[in-house]
Amino acid sequence: MSTVESATTSGARKFVGQRVERFESIPLLTGRGRYGDDLGVKPGTLHAAVYRSDYAHARIKSIDVTQAKKMPGVRAVLTPEDVRAWSRPFINGVKIPMEMWAVAMDKVRYVGEPIVVVIAESRYLAEDAFDGIKIEFEAQSAVSSIEGAISKDSAILHEAVGTNVLHEREFNYGDPQARFQECEHNLEMTIEYPRNSCTPIEGGVVIAEYLPGDEGYEVCSNFMGPFSMHAVMSLALNVPGNRLRHRSAPDSGGSFGVKQAVFTSVVLMCLASRKAGGAPVKWVEDRLEHLSAATAANGRIATIKAAFDGDGRIRALDLDQMDDVGAYLRAPEPATFYRMHGILTGAYRIDDLRVRNRVVVTNKMPSGLVRGFGGPQVYFALERMVQRIALHLNMDPLDVYRRNFIQSDAFPYRAAAGALLDSGDYPKAMAAAIEEGGLQELLRRREEARAQGRLYGIGYAAVVEPSISNMGYITIALTPEQRAKAGPKNGGIAAATVSIDLLGGVTVIIASSPAGQGHITVCAQVVADVFGLQPKDINVNVDFDTDKDAWSVAAGNYSSRFAGAVAGTVHLAATRLRGKLADVAAHQLKCPANEIVFDSGKVYREHHADRAVPFARLASSAHWAPAELPEGMSPAMRVTEFWTPESLGAPTKDDRVNTSAAYGFAFDICAVEIDRRTGSVRIDRYVTAHDAGKILNPAMADGQIRGAFAQGLGAALLEEFRYGDDGAFQSGTFADYLVPTSYEVPDPVIVHLETPSPFTPLGAKGLGEGNNMSTPVCIANAVADALSPLGGTPDIRLPLNPNRVLELIGFEDPAPSGDVQIQKPAKKAGKGHALSASGSTQIPAPPEKVFDVLMDPQALARVIPGCRELQRIGENQYRADVAISIGMIKARYEATISLSNIDRPNSLHLQGIGVSSLGGAEGGGDIVLQANEQGTLMKYQYEAEVQGKVAAVGGRMLEGAARMVLGQLFEQLGRQASGRGGGGSTSSFWRRVLRFLRIGK
Repeated sequence: MSTVESATTSGARKFVGQRVERFESIPLLTGRGRYGDDLGVKPGTLHAAVYRSDYAHARIKSIDVTQAKKMPGVRAVLTPEDVRAWSRPFINGVKIPMEMWAVAMDKVRYVGEPIVVVIAESRYLAEDAFDGIKIEFEAQSAVSSIEGAISKDSAILHEAVGTNVLHEREFNYGDPQARFQECEHNLEMTIEYPRNSCTPIEGGVVIAEYLPGDEGYEVCSNFMGPFSMHAVMSLALNVPGNRLRHRSAPDSGGSFGVKQAVFTSVVLMCLASRKAGGAPVKWVEDRLEHLSAATAANGRIATIKAAFDGDGRIRALDLDQMDDVGAYLRAPEPATFYRMHGILTGAYRIDDLRVRNRVVVTNKMPSGLVRGFGGPQVYFALERMVQRIALHLNMDPLDVYRRNFIQSDAFPYRAAAGALLDSGDYPKAMAAAIEEGGLQELLRRREEARAQGRLYGIGYAAVVEPSISNMGYITIALTPEQRAKAGPKNGGIAAATVSIDLLGGVTVIIASSPAGQGHITVCAQVVADVFGLQPKDINVNVDFDTDKDAWSVAAGNYSSRFAGAVAGTVHLAATRLRGKLADVAAHQLKCPANEIVFDSGKVYREHHADRAVPFARLASSAHWAPAELPEGMSPAMRVTEFWTPESLGAPTKDDRVNTSAAYGFAFDICAVEIDRRTGSVRIDRYVTAHDAGKILNPAMADGQIRGAFAQGLGAALLEEFRYGDDGAFQSGTFADYLVPTSYEVPDPVIVHLETPSPFTPLGAKGLGEGNNMSTPVCIANAVADALSPLGGTPDIRLPLNPNRVLELIGFEDPAPSGDVQIQKPAKKAGKGHALSASGSTQIPAPPEKVFDVLMDPQALARVIPGCRELQRIGENQYRADVAISIGMIKARYEATISLSNIDRPNSLHLQGIGVSSLGGAEGGGDIVLQANEQGTLMKYQYEAEVQGKVAAVGGRMLEGAARMVLGQLFEQLGRQASGRGGGGSTSSFWRRVLRFLRIGK
């Protein structure tokens, strides 16, 4: 057989590099998408609902699911005892005695942690059964910050480890200490990067089945990879890898990294199926589960120091980084640190580097892959420092970039910590951004705005974007001695299969799990070029199946690996198969194989197009007439190719590692204007220049850039997971976890430069994550520049929401007004979202009648909003059944209400404690009645705490609901006391209050 280079396609129009429209779009736009929840299930499939922790940190004293098992439609309940019997803890990458199981065992460590799974005939019945689950907790002190976690008095999350710092390593490259002593200038700054995530429109979906005997498990999910997690799942389930068959749904409603976290739910649903006697079990993640319990990007506190010369040349860096990984060091963490480790010096020629990494656990959901994975945290520190250096030296930031960029003739360039940067021309890309982005115009706008006293700023960011991760980079977390004992790990294997059927149809199978990026279209473009066909003629199969398809430890859709690795491997497989077809054609046409041409659906000898053979006829001949093939040729018209970059070696003894195979580049310019009155940040123009090597489809490349820009903008201005000091989750809806819409996202100016990679088959690099790395810090730098006329060096923290920007400007809110005030009380120890209320209302009845209502159980039941039943259990003590709805959350509480400090008819104290499957609540308040000419002036002061799902709906909705509940309570009290259906003054009062609250919001 000839080599793969032996045959050619003609000089006709190529499809790679063209804006071919997405083949995926038509079925999706016409409702024919096949997402996880759309797929048919076997008869008898049951549905799961996960009972999750309402506590951030508590010991589990007892679990009673007796009543839940008896509820209608419930088939089984999976408990921690079952999980312990049938599985093992998930492995972790740093070999510490920390155990993370599929459910909480001895303790819960974050709000949203799974404890019990109910399996029923429908999701609704499964969730109804939560009311039958009784769990007794012993609350523990919570750790809600990195500073708190490392303090001496902090509660310890994992007693077997004995500390909340689960991993620590230090690295030295070159002689940074000497450079810091020699250099004329040193700067130090501390940055904080918040925990945030991505919010795909489709949550996690898992359909799992326990197979009889020792056959293991079969799963279909929208897990995205990397499939190194397949081994993690298999080990957790205690089965060999070939006894866990995993299939992916053909379509996925977005991932952006976060669907890597589905692997824990795969294990949980496999165990749920086993508990249900082998019946298939389906679980679909709802939005609250996703926001509170799926995954997050690491929060980071980093202290960065730079040593530099008077001309702005950076000589050394020192990075002290602490990452908040949540409650567990969940695989693949601590990868957030080490994916970027080789390229910590970014786009700059910096030979001397010191790094200290510490991983910290807190009572928050575990972290994992989020688009940009590690890059936003690194570049927020590095690029903020570049701006500070320019400010310190009174230099144009662009000059600092020019003096520090790696130059084009230096590639391939070995960075201090080991990254081998493949290709690029950073000064040229920056110049293109300046020219095509109209920087001179923006500088004029800034000058004019400042002359008028407006806050206008321009920021820059330069980032190197890694793609095609080295699967050995995570082992840099281990010491050289530990790595030597475990054996070397490296590579980034991609697999692809190209086959031709007996009618000449071409099919491609890839080991990836696309989530909207257009993999089908691009693979069709690549293969069409190889065989001289049309992209529409190529069938691309993305229904990934670990039992049937070729795959490896690196398979999956992550790390921007598609263009460079997956599409490149498709090209290699197609080229090999074309070589075989060329040998067949050469045999038939009696000519050398290197003269065979594939063009426009035909195959012919060069310069003999008049004797062309249809591609389908030639390709099918191996099926129909194998005896006519060249002697010794196999009849198989199928090629499976495995490829791994040669540049991806294992970490060296001195802790250097090339963490990725290819490195793109992005240079961004952002111009913003800040409204002094509101603190809002308006992006006037955003320019982003990218060098991603060979562009396979420019339209899809621009789509990826726009998407990453939108997410980066969200991280800069809006998005943050918020937790209370007690670990209570407070961002459970899109009312509190704010994401950008099309209204907030301007269309960026996109500039392309192509310097093909010498290390990938097609010369392509990744570009889907770059703006997640560059945009947050570019906007931050622009805001800092806008604030510079105010003096000082502002402490820029993300997200830059209006309140935070107003704090930087120096504006203070006016004192609240109105008769009713709802505010958060002073910080104190607690277990949930804290509220307090005070105010007064006029009731057209004397104090005696009002007091009678409060002391009469039947009347009180009619007063309490949502009260279904009120039973006396003692003197002035009652048990109540209360249902309260807050947005999408409907909670039914078993409440105990008591009245004390009774001074009839002047005052009393009301205290209540409620328990529900969605979280607990407790509160108390004083009521004072004062007679006046209109009847009774009722004054009240109340404090309450709510936990779990009800608290997680967030501050805005919860506080609004508190207003409404108090409004209903006192309106009903007025009606009962006055004996009227609706008191005019009370009604008008609450109309005024609600109108005020709407205006206030």
